[in-house]
Amino acid sequence: MLKFDVLIIGSGLAGMTLALHLAATRKVGLITKRDLLEGSSTYAQGGIAAVLDTEDSVEEHIRDTLIAGAGLCNEEATRFIVEHSKEAIDWLIALGVPFTRDDTHKTGYHLTREGGHSHRRIIHAADATGAAVTSTLGQKIKAHPNITVLEDFIAIDLITSRKLGLEGKRCYGVYALDKTLDQIVTIAAKHTMLASGGAGKVYLYTTNPDTATGDGIAMGWRAGCRVGNMEFIQFHPTCLYHPHTKSFLISEAVRGEGGILKLPDGTRFMPDHDPRAELAPRDVVARAIDFEMKKHGLDCVYLDISYKPANFIKEHFPNIYAHCLELGIDITQEPIPVVPAVHFTCGGLVTDLTGHTDVDALYAVGEVACTGLHGANRLASNSLLECLVIGKAAAEDILAAPDITLPPIPDWDDSQVTDTDEEVVISHNWDELRRAMWDYVGIVRTNKRLMRALSRIRLLSEEINDYYSNFHVTNDLIELRNLVQTAELIVRSALLRKESRGLHYSRDYPDMLEETQETILQPSQH
Repeated sequence: MLKFDVLIIGSGLAGMTLALHLAATRKVGLITKRDLLEGSSTYAQGGIAAVLDTEDSVEEHIRDTLIAGAGLCNEEATRFIVEHSKEAIDWLIALGVPFTRDDTHKTGYHLTREGGHSHRRIIHAADATGAAVTSTLGQKIKAHPNITVLEDFIAIDLITSRKLGLEGKRCYGVYALDKTLDQIVTIAAKHTMLASGGAGKVYLYTTNPDTATGDGIAMGWRAGCRVGNMEFIQFHPTCLYHPHTKSFLISEAVRGEGGILKLPDGTRFMPDHDPRAELAPRDVVARAIDFEMKKHGLDCVYLDISYKPANFIKEHFPNIYAHCLELGIDITQEPIPVVPAVHFTCGGLVTDLTGHTDVDALYAVGEVACTGLHGANRLASNSLLECLVIGKAAAEDILAAPDITLPPIPDWDDSQVTDTDEEVVISHNWDELRRAMWDYVGIVRTNKRLMRALSRIRLLSEEINDYYSNFHVTNDLIELRNLVQTAELIVRSALLRKESRGLHYSRDYPDMLEETQETILQPSQH
């Protein structure tokens, strides 16, 4: 058995932030499914939204967030996170994150603008901000004597007082699979944090890495946490469409710097859908592309910035330029083929502003959580900011908490299970689930499609749970069990919303209701 003061599940920006704020005085364990830097944070291209310029203001950043969130943002959470934005960026700069500089700007840094923002307020490191931030923080984490990084570990389930037959509703750690040794390890902790990211892999097309399988959402739900606003799945409008590349994002900033969306014949279409054209919020742009693709029977549309000077393109988008060039697309000369793809889970485990869930000593921070910041549609570049601000708040809350003695925790019992000889069942179910979600719970929804998805998911769920009970657990089985649970939460939430708002667009309820209401699901077993 391993023991820590604080166990962090996930190594993205939320988990790293918490680890570094705690490590001076606490023994921290950080488990990650692959290596330390494999996760959505690393792939974030655009940047971090923060009020850094004197011509910008906290009030305007809040207003932009509330508008994008379609009336569903929690104003208190939004204000708290935006008010702490400068402090969060200052912390990253002090740690040595190499943000792109601009000596002509009074902040000393280049700030870009993205869809839905009224000011240039996105601080970035070229077009690979996430990688610059996580590699800088990752070096500090690996060098810190109080932080133990457990790579190639996947959490299976949280250890709760209910599982241990104790009074109350508290978390005491997690059972995890050490993938290298193929052994299940008991990890006990006084405080546990879910920083496991979103659930993009529940869909067929996503910009998320393969690790985004809704693990934290499913584990938290099984442990007794409420889940909020899961119907709001953000589709990024512009994922590179190419047979030899998977999940490569064409940053929002390409449109921010003048990229134009066109049909294959060169016709520009965004002004027909919204007066803000290419700078409309993501849900509007994704729906417009979906509409044009269905109307014209297209596999993709095109994003064109080739009319800008070649030097400008190479300087602003070096990684996008290089990646496309490897695939034979010169973005200084020709448009980029793009399709919408699932990008961000706006809902998640319901938390307060310190990351607290409904289970004592269990925190959730980042994409796994629902603070209310994102409402019905996340404003670009607010997500990394949320990881930083709530990650620090959670650390302060943990540091102020009274010490506890951990109860005895039994090891995982797998004496009744056998090794499977039917791996094909897992890959078949995985594929069926992702296709059903893409076809029936996509950008445009109907009750009929949602009910069809739900009946498929429930059949898959029965099959997977039966499999889980009888066979030795593997990484794929754990992920599939979590994906099917998360998919069910998404569909159930979507069926409860009798309107179209933000990212949830229903043909059966095309209008937005005057009254705003969050969708909160309660775990039935408690």
